Amino acid sequence: MSESVREWHFYVDDMVGFSEKVIAYTDGLNQAEFTQSGLNYDATLRNLELIGEAATHVPEEVRVMYPNIPWRQIIATRNRLIHGYLGIDNDTLWSIIQTDVPSLLEELFAMQKDIRN
Repeated sequence: MSESVREWHFYVDDMVGFSEKVIAYTDGLNQAEFTQSGLNYDATLRNLELIGEAATHVPEEVRVMYPNIPWRQIIATRNRLIHGYLGIDNDTLWSIIQTDVPSLLEELFAMQKDIRN
């Protein structure tokens, strides 16, 4: 049985969707509310993991064309979340959600625009 290869630009679209979910799931919450929310917390972590997983499917030659996207950090964050290395620091997590994900989303939108042109 042959496995079809998914084109890399669809993973960029996935990263956009997962980033939008992270923002939606944390909208209107402060850090304390977020860390105690249960569903929002778990869903947000899962989508952060998925952003990193999708990033692993973007070829290196494409990644170097978009140096404003911190590819290695995104993938490293995914690995830390998935494997639970040393637990999860909620201050760092909140900073990623509030600062890094919105910036990432802007860069991904620009990347999508390039891809479509």
